[in-house]
Amino acid sequence: MALILLRHTRPAIAAGICYGRSDLDLAPGFKADADRLALSLPPVSRIVTSPLRRCARLAEHIGAARGLPVDPEPRLSEMDFGAWEGVAWDAIPRAELDAWAADFLHARPHGGETVAMLLARVAAALSALADAGGDTLIVAHAGVIKAALVAHGDKDGWEARPAFGEIRRIDSVASR
Repeated sequence: MALILLRHTRPAIAAGICYGRSDLDLAPGFKADADRLALSLPPVSRIVTSPLRRCARLAEHIGAARGLPVDPEPRLSEMDFGAWEGVAWDAIPRAELDAWAADFLHARPHGGETVAMLLARVAAALSALADAGGDTLIVAHAGVIKAALVAHGDKDGWEARPAFGEIRRIDSVASR
């Protein structure tokens, strides 16, 4: 079994804003991007998505094009950045960013989730999906994709920079 990880297309928000769990719609040009992705993705037997609109709309578009149902999975939602949601990254107090960088996995100066919490819920979701068999398309977020890479042994997964509409593949997925 393989997981095909697809980051949502560009959301309707200005660049440089922290928007983890915020439920944003998609930017103009979505349909063209979604059509291109629906044609370029490899065959899959299942589509699973974060329930946030920017992922769910893309998953539904691909599902309709492929004749596949779409299953929402809340554990694939992006990280909750708490008080940082909707704030420009360069407006977040430097001391808070430094505290997060000093303990990347466990700090939560924003009051939302820790990176460790994100990793645990994504790993649990992937473990459940591994039992389903067949190649699965997961439409998700950059943080979820990074966590999935780490959960499957990529020590550099947190350094990944998935672009909007980018596809990553994890092969030979089995329950862990």
